[in-house]
Amino acid sequence: MRDPTVLGRVESATGSTISVALDPETLSGLVYIDGRPHRVGQVGSFVRIPQGFTSLFGIITQAGAIAAPTKAELPEGGRRWLTVEIVGESTSNGQFSRGVYRYPTIGDDVHLVTEADLGFIYGAGDSPAHVEVGVLSSAPSIPARVDMNRLVTRHCAVVGATGSGKSTTVAGLVDALSDVARFPSARILLLDIHGEYATAFRGKARIFRIQADPSQGEEPLVVPYWALTFDELLPLTFGNVDDSARGRLVDWITKEKRVRASTLSVPLDESLVTVDTPLPFSLKKLWYELRFEIDATYPRSTEQIPANAQKLDPGDPEKLIPAKFKQYDGSSIVQSRSTLNLRRQLELLAARLRDPRLAFLFCPDAWTPDLSGNTASDLDALLAAWLGDGKPNPRPVTILDVSGVPAQTLTALVGALLRLLFDALFWGRMLSEGGRERPLLVVMEEAHLYLKDSASVGAQSVARIVKEGRKYGIGAMVVSQRPAEIDSTILSQCGTFVALRMGNAHDRQHVTSATSESLRSLMELLPTLRTGEAIIVGEAVQLPTRVLIRKPPPDRLPASDDPVLLGNADANKAAFPGGWDRRPEPVDYKDLVTAWRRQNPTSPRKR
Repeated sequence: MRDPTVLGRVESATGSTISVALDPETLSGLVYIDGRPHRVGQVGSFVRIPQGFTSLFGIITQAGAIAAPTKAELPEGGRRWLTVEIVGESTSNGQFSRGVYRYPTIGDDVHLVTEADLGFIYGAGDSPAHVEVGVLSSAPSIPARVDMNRLVTRHCAVVGATGSGKSTTVAGLVDALSDVARFPSARILLLDIHGEYATAFRGKARIFRIQADPSQGEEPLVVPYWALTFDELLPLTFGNVDDSARGRLVDWITKEKRVRASTLSVPLDESLVTVDTPLPFSLKKLWYELRFEIDATYPRSTEQIPANAQKLDPGDPEKLIPAKFKQYDGSSIVQSRSTLNLRRQLELLAARLRDPRLAFLFCPDAWTPDLSGNTASDLDALLAAWLGDGKPNPRPVTILDVSGVPAQTLTALVGALLRLLFDALFWGRMLSEGGRERPLLVVMEEAHLYLKDSASVGAQSVARIVKEGRKYGIGAMVVSQRPAEIDSTILSQCGTFVALRMGNAHDRQHVTSATSESLRSLMELLPTLRTGEAIIVGEAVQLPTRVLIRKPPPDRLPASDDPVLLGNADANKAAFPGGWDRRPEPVDYKDLVTAWRRQNPTSPRKR
């Protein structure tokens, strides 16, 4: 009796790519095996090629006339051809292994992969290192698992068009990776650009927002400016300066940091301190002293030193009030000889120090330095809040909600945040708090917003993480609806891709170019995927996998679902109204305006 799983035989082979001529007796469409339906020749499905005591497994990348060999001497097969890419094999000890040790030969039978075969392939991922993220689209009874080690440390990208289920997929992946019962020391930090993940992880995450609402369990987000490098801080404070002014700023900041180094609880050798060492100093003091130097007037007969300045009012650096001096008259009173060209930049700095939108950076609560550079808290407390303090009942996810950050500073701030985290875990890599002992996964939502320019601070920081982070326990999950706008160097370093529905050809091409040549035809399926369905390829999966990602519970979904325009009818219930078909009702926009002014959508108006 003919084996119903036989599809055809191998007619040609080029490396790991083979052409299969379908057997004349092979039915097209659906075939029932053991009472279960199986699609014959469907692109993206698998085939099995027996090799004695082992089997090769491949994925169908082309079907029909396009898959037929072009050599005239080969047998004719009409449109009944398949192109198959060999991706793995079963070993003699009954395990499944990626990669190929041997290759098929001409005439080898090619079999349909049954659900039992799929269970064998994907059951190989049933180990402590694997987490379940959904089910196979072709076999919903079989769980889809990913290798957590490779997903995190070898980096991954989640890409898909808006409305494809991208945010829900990210929430599902993060939820699976942060199961404290299995992974009590998990560390995941999520950069939330639009403030949509708080609802998904409330109770499981520490949420930091610029305009924090304590009643919602939120904490203030602060980023101490003195923890930034000089090149990161300069655009946020002074902007463009000439070389002379730059040198003066470097000298002043280095001097202040060296003074501070000797007062630490664990003193730091001053010779090790540079302008980039994360030590506190006062920007207000810097502003005041530079204004003093530029504005001061002196008696003609004396040296130009601060003690001899003709002050009328000393001013107040804490309140950003500059000193006032006697008017220059050209004879008895002379102007300062300072050649610093910083007057415009100092006005800009004062404006930014007063700007309440930037208070999280320049007035960071307990991390705000006084004029002597002393702070109530140091960076260890900040890192403990972001990365976990090791106490029982941990919250493994940290959400840094940067939705309130001014757009013009977003790229610089995200870059500084990521660089700060990288440096901390890099230099602490040999300690228990470092990344090698407890790896960190950084999830970067809407990455295209700050990774467009490869020369930007954000793109450089992410590029450093994806190139070097593996060695130091820092993994990246790059999430974007516009992968074409992300530096290709960053995408090419992602070992795993979770690709959801994507209709834009340019975006698809960008993702396809970052995957292996043999799987590019599989990416042509992206425009037809269902919402929440993804193709997962790369190091974290045994084989390229078409998966229905498991959604979090309804009360744990990100706040990114579509608004309801019109009501929906349920088979067992009456239709309920949506946004446009409900009855008009009285409105009061005072709450809306209050939320707008407070920059907090959940903040009610005080009545």
